[in-house]
Amino acid sequence: MTWGVIVFPGSNDDRDTRHVLADVMGADVRMLWHKDTDLKGVDAVVLPGGFSYGDYLRAGAIARISPVMEEVARFANAGGPVLGICNGFQVLCEAGLLPGALIRNSGLRFVCRDEAIEVANTATAFTASCSGGEVLRIPVKHGCGCYVLERNKLEELEGRGGVVFRYADTAPNGSVNNIAGVCNERGNVVGLMPHPEHAVDPALGMVDGRVLFESVTAWAVNGVAA
Repeated sequence: MTWGVIVFPGSNDDRDTRHVLADVMGADVRMLWHKDTDLKGVDAVVLPGGFSYGDYLRAGAIARISPVMEEVARFANAGGPVLGICNGFQVLCEAGLLPGALIRNSGLRFVCRDEAIEVANTATAFTASCSGGEVLRIPVKHGCGCYVLERNKLEELEGRGGVVFRYADTAPNGSVNNIAGVCNERGNVVGLMPHPEHAVDPALGMVDGRVLFESVTAWAVNGVAA
């Protein structure tokens, strides 16, 4: 399959993502510039981490109006798998493709460390090969990773199984209900603050993130509950 990695001005994990997909996992990868107006036939899309547009206004607020995001939204609405990592998660929330928002961490401190996250929903494009309750060890590095959502919408999110990942221990950023990642109703769009692309290469000492990228093939074959 062919992956597309979106590059915004300020992305800094785009090359890491390309490396793990192409060099570690052997997939075809196309780098997609923020001004592109088509996705060049890719089968799955990743919005990587970084500081798109310098996080001016707020994280992800400017990237969401980039020309390429119209195509990402069209692709997602057609059922294409889309993964937002850290800043990519923030962009997907700002674009309305995922519910909620990411605000400054509680305590206003940047966090950078390994975290244990529990898989709460296996019926998504990026967790189809996981087991329910499986714990993955994946690093985080962010200053705006506190997930928030209005109470009534949070109840709806929890009720439909929209929480994909929870921090196994206390959330390092103050996220409501220890939420580390969520999905849309179809399960084809997933966003999370931890960085699975930094836990794929054995040379880095962690490989738990690999299952997120491998899951897409299983999801494409078996589908997920709508």
